[in-house]
Amino acid sequence: MFEPSQADVRRFFCGVYAKLGQQAALEPIEVLAGQWIERHPEYHAELADLNAALQAMQGPGPGQVQVPPRDNPFLHLSMHLSISEQCSIDQPPGIRQAVELLTARRGSVHAAQHEVMECLGRMLWESQRSGRPPDGAAYLDHVRRRATAD
Repeated sequence: MFEPSQADVRRFFCGVYAKLGQQAALEPIEVLAGQWIERHPEYHAELADLNAALQAMQGPGPGQVQVPPRDNPFLHLSMHLSISEQCSIDQPPGIRQAVELLTARRGSVHAAQHEVMECLGRMLWESQRSGRPPDGAAYLDHVRRRATAD
């Protein structure tokens, strides 16, 4: 399993953003990341400055405020990318159909993914808290419930 460091993730997204600006050729995973970057112009300033992004990993300096994780553009974009990849390979089995149904109900893949992020974040939090592996079945169940709720 590929486990990039926090710095690797920041380098990746900043690199994709730079390539988008230069209209450079992108690898397939970069194309997907670029689509999510383009849907989040509020993150472009952070993505434009790799050095600041790497330095921010060390925490706030004097007089600065720590950014809450939910406002972390790198985490947010990583979750979009993870959900897109999960759907592309249908892992856990059934996630593609559940996200497609949620997308149809919300009228937007972007809005649907934001809801799926809540389910994904919950699964990861519960896994960390319990010390057990992530529960893909519970995650899928949460997404399905959102997709079928009135």
